[in-house]
Amino acid sequence: MSFFSFGQSAEIDVVLNDAETRKKAEHKTEDGKKDKYFLFYDGETVSGKVNVTLKNPGKRLEHQGIKIEFVGQIELYYDRGNHHEFVSLVKDLARPGEITQSQTFDFEFTHVEKPYESYTGQNVKLRYFLRATVIRRLNDISKEMDIVVHTLSTYPELNSSIKMEVGIEDCLHIEFEYNKSKYHLKDVIVGKIYFLLVRIKIKHMEIDIIKRETTGTGPSVYHENDTIAKYEIMDGAPVRGESIPIRLFLAGYDLTPTMRDINKKFSVRYYLNLVLIDEEERRYFKQQEITLWRKGDVVRKSMSHQAVIASQRFEGSAASESALEQAAKEESG
Repeated sequence: MSFFSFGQSAEIDVVLNDAETRKKAEHKTEDGKKDKYFLFYDGETVSGKVNVTLKNPGKRLEHQGIKIEFVGQIELYYDRGNHHEFVSLVKDLARPGEITQSQTFDFEFTHVEKPYESYTGQNVKLRYFLRATVIRRLNDISKEMDIVVHTLSTYPELNSSIKMEVGIEDCLHIEFEYNKSKYHLKDVIVGKIYFLLVRIKIKHMEIDIIKRETTGTGPSVYHENDTIAKYEIMDGAPVRGESIPIRLFLAGYDLTPTMRDINKKFSVRYYLNLVLIDEEERRYFKQQEITLWRKGDVVRKSMSHQAVIASQRFEGSAASESALEQAAKEESG
C-alpha cells in the first residue's frame, strides 16, 4: 500500500517457469500445519517471472530499482531478530525510474547451490524463498515465495548391523540386533530381541524412535527430544531363550534426514530407544543412534536436463553422460 492514499502502488506476484510441471512437497509450518510447496534439489536452476501490477492504471509508479533475491536462511526461535543467511543471491530487474503500466520481468538463478534440507523444528527453522522487491524512498513493495529443498543421499556402502546388550547383574540379560545402522526415510527396521536371562517380571516392552533437536552453541545449547513413534514389541512376560522379531516401517512417520551441525547452528539426530517396564513400573532402556537419509526417486521424464545434472551430483554415477543423453532424447521426443 502507498504511504499516501492518493499515490500509486502495485501488487507483486512471483511465478515459476515450470510451475505446472514441478513436483510439490508437503512441509510443516511453524504452527504445526502442513502446506505444499514447490520442490527443488541442490544444483537446480530457479527461474520465472515477476509480475508488477499497478493498482491505479494511468498513474506512474516511481521506484529506486526492482530486484529479486534467492535466500536460504536459518532462524533460531530464541534469537528471532537475527536471520543467518547461508545463501544470498540478487538479480536486478530494473534500474531506478518509473513504471507507467503493469510489467513482467524475467529472472533466472542458474544451478543454485542449496546445501541443506528445508526444516521446521521446535526451536529452529531453515527455509529457502524468493523475494521480489520494488524499492521506494518511503516504503518498499515486496513479495516472498517459499520453496522446499530436499537433500538426497546415496546408499551407504558400509552399513553394519547394530548388536547391543542390556543387562542387570543376575536379574536380566537381553541382546538385541537391528539389521542396519543407516536407513532411508521409507525403509524398514528389521531386528530381533533375545532373552538370555529373565529374573524380573517384565510386563511391557517397546521401541521408540526419538528425534533430538540441538540448537545453539556453548552455554546457549537447547535440546528438544520428541518421540516420533512407539512400537510395541510385546505385552506380557518373556521367558528365557525366547526371541521376538521386530519389523518397524518408517514410511508412516514424520521423519527428516539426520542433520549434523548444519551451518554450525543446529543438529537433528535420531535414536532407537528400547524400553522395558516391569510390574513395579520400573523402566529399563537402552538407546542407539541411527542415521536417516533421503533416497532419490527415479528421474522422471518431466524433470529437466539441469535436474538430471542435480540428480547425478548426488548419485555420483559414473554413467552421468549416458543419463544426460537419455534425458535429452526424452525432452526432444
